[in-house]
Amino acid sequence: MKAMTTRSSRRAAIALFALAALSGCASLPGPNPRDPLEPYNRKAQEFNDDVDAIVLKPVATMYREKVPPIVRTGVANFFGNLQDVWSAVNSLLQFRMQDAEESLARFQINSIAGLGGIMDVASDLNIDKHKEDFGQTLGRWGVPAGPYVVIPFLGPSTLRDAAALPVDWQGDLIWRMPHTDERTSLYALRTVDRRANLLRVGNLVEGAALDKYSFTRDAYLQRRQAEVLDYKDKDKQSETGGEIPKEDGYEPKPEDDGAAPAARQPASGAAR
Repeated sequence: MKAMTTRSSRRAAIALFALAALSGCASLPGPNPRDPLEPYNRKAQEFNDDVDAIVLKPVATMYREKVPPIVRTGVANFFGNLQDVWSAVNSLLQFRMQDAEESLARFQINSIAGLGGIMDVASDLNIDKHKEDFGQTLGRWGVPAGPYVVIPFLGPSTLRDAAALPVDWQGDLIWRMPHTDERTSLYALRTVDRRANLLRVGNLVEGAALDKYSFTRDAYLQRRQAEVLDYKDKDKQSETGGEIPKEDGYEPKPEDDGAAPAARQPASGAAR
């Protein structure tokens, strides 16, 4: 019953967030077609930046400084191994059978030979890692990304990806652990580990971007666009010298400050 209450609260929070965003931006004059919620999104990013500066970044910095790299690598590998299961499910939903097989093989090998996923044996065996979520699955079957949104505490997203979040939560193995204390501890550790792995990237963005918001938005949209390309579009991309086909009306504009595609995380998830 407690778990059902928690799930209902999260879904209600997302619904309230969407309603607040839409109502707060309904009267905005001439919004950016790619980002009609920009005034709200900027405020949400400011809120997230404040939370990050006060809580996440200091904790992640301490974690990086105090925890040995080999331990941080093991932590990142452990969470990456759990992610492979949901990636396999979404690859199946996308009819990408080879990717699904590889994700399942990675989970089996790393869970057994990698001591519960702490060691990434599968990467040493040259088994590719695939990161797939339900938002990508929806995009695979033609669901448009919709407007860019910034979710409090969670960060950049799109309307499609925000709508897919409840499904992704259901597919998260940590979410299915029976004890609340265990789930909370693992969620906290995963959040800190991910933030620690992004410390250098964050410092680079803060130092290079004239408009951090525009830089983050454009990088996120281009990365997500690339992640939902199907195989024939990837073939077209290689034929056109790396140009990404347009999707959902998204097209970078010359005046956007710092527009650049975001690089994927290392396949092994290793901490640096």
